[in-house]
Amino acid sequence: MLALEPPSPYTQLLDAEPDAPLPPQPKSVRDTGLTQQLIVELIAKALYLGGKSHLPVLTTRLHLSINVLREVLDFMVTEHVAEVAWRGESDLDVQYQLTGAGKQRAAAWLERSPYAGPAPVTLEAYRAMVERQALHAPQPCADELAAEFADDFLAPPVQRMLGAAMFAGRSVLLYGPSGSGKSMLARRLGALQQGLVAVPHALVVGQDIVQVYDPAVHRAPPSHQQRQMRQTPERRSSDPRWMLCQRPVVALDASLDAEMLDLQPDAASGCYRAPPQLKANNGLLIVDDLGRQRLPAGELLNRFAQAQELERSALSLAGGYHFQVPCRMRLVFATSLPPSSLLDEAALRRVGYKIPVEALSAANYRTLFRQQCLSMGVVYDEAGLRYLLDELHAGCGLPLLACYPREIIARVADFAGFMGEPARISVATLDQAWISMFAGGQPRADDDIEARIA
Repeated sequence: MLALEPPSPYTQLLDAEPDAPLPPQPKSVRDTGLTQQLIVELIAKALYLGGKSHLPVLTTRLHLSINVLREVLDFMVTEHVAEVAWRGESDLDVQYQLTGAGKQRAAAWLERSPYAGPAPVTLEAYRAMVERQALHAPQPCADELAAEFADDFLAPPVQRMLGAAMFAGRSVLLYGPSGSGKSMLARRLGALQQGLVAVPHALVVGQDIVQVYDPAVHRAPPSHQQRQMRQTPERRSSDPRWMLCQRPVVALDASLDAEMLDLQPDAASGCYRAPPQLKANNGLLIVDDLGRQRLPAGELLNRFAQAQELERSALSLAGGYHFQVPCRMRLVFATSLPPSSLLDEAALRRVGYKIPVEALSAANYRTLFRQQCLSMGVVYDEAGLRYLLDELHAGCGLPLLACYPREIIARVADFAGFMGEPARISVATLDQAWISMFAGGQPRADDDIEARIA
């Protein structure tokens, strides 16, 4: 376990500007919280791999300010590790390159650790930022939730349970038949997360680097917010080692195994990849298809629930070096299996809200079907919809699940596109779509569908 360190100048800067979305730009090596040796190695590796480089190019590559780089480069020149290759009229128009001795050192540093990406932040600074952002996270209100789920036809009691769970930050278990919309509902909860969060490119833990920022998870703010940030003086004077992102939504499926919940060494980049619970900090973590992973559902739920309750997660590096990171996330599980068959009473008690997601009413199914026709440009027909409900669904006892309207209408459009015909709802096109959806033969008792299509 890492011992707690005294506050560094960098975390003191964080505390001094509690409302700033991003940390202030370090003006010296001391302000970064990093050792001078780490920055020397990053610069040397960048020059070794990229060759002679302008100062602004190094700032872009290493995400360090001009002042910090100049301080370290001056030291490297004094120590005959680097030298000025060319100097123009501007203070920024300077090119640096490695000396012969510097190339030898850089090669050795690369062999020990090939990481040559953005400069990391300290674990202490990351902890401070995550906790600060968690304390200032906005809570969704009833109107926002109702607006987000206006088209999902959720029963009012279900909406209220979702809202209460999100407001309290408690874990949620969505359960119901496959196709009822649980997965989509879980992802829609991510849209209720307001505000932006600062995410570092990487952390330094001892002598190792952990990459945190993942562009597939940490999405850029909407365009209008990006324009506002570019116009804000504070953005230009912020620490470039951090990215301002939308609150993350991390979704895990049945492929999840125990190894994925710890740090993953990446030999090619020379760093560790952050596990999903670290990437999800100050956001939403979804465990879909609970019960189909490669580890028991109870073990998986207890591991995440305990981390959420303790607000920290234990990780380990190669060699058994253990440390803790903040775990400040909302947690949603979704399953098509009966909860009582997956989890014992103790595990179920750890879930804050158990929320059923059932089939739609006939009225809501009709409305959703009409909306999907409109959105996909398929000509709607009331008689066709009655046939779908009264003959196809009722004939095989298939529930009115939220997944069916879009799937059926999409297949109607597929067949029409292939035939070069306008896409429209009819008995024949619905029969054709219906047959193509189910393996093992027709889902209806009678066997005259193919004859009608022909």
